[in-house]
Amino acid sequence: MDVRIGIVQSMKELDIELPDDADRDKVLADIETALAGEGSILWLTDRKGRQVGVPVGKVAYVEVDPPLAARQVGFGIS
Repeated sequence: MDVRIGIVQSMKELDIELPDDADRDKVLADIETALAGEGSILWLTDRKGRQVGVPVGKVAYVEVDPPLAARQVGFGIS
C-alpha cells in the first residue's frame, strides 16, 4: 500500500510504501487521529522498517492507494 503526503509550500510529495500486510483501516485511523491533534507528528513505518515523521501542521493532503482488488484490471464480458 502506498501513502502520498503533500507538504504545505512544497511542490514535492512524500511517497511512502507501507508493507503489503498493512491494515488499510488501521492506517487510515492512525492518519485521521494524527491530523486531528494540533502540534502532533504523523508517524508511518515503510516496508524497510524506516519511520517517517511529518508535522501535521505541514500536511496539505494525504492520499492512500485503494485496496488491491479495486486496482485490478482485466478483460471480460459482463
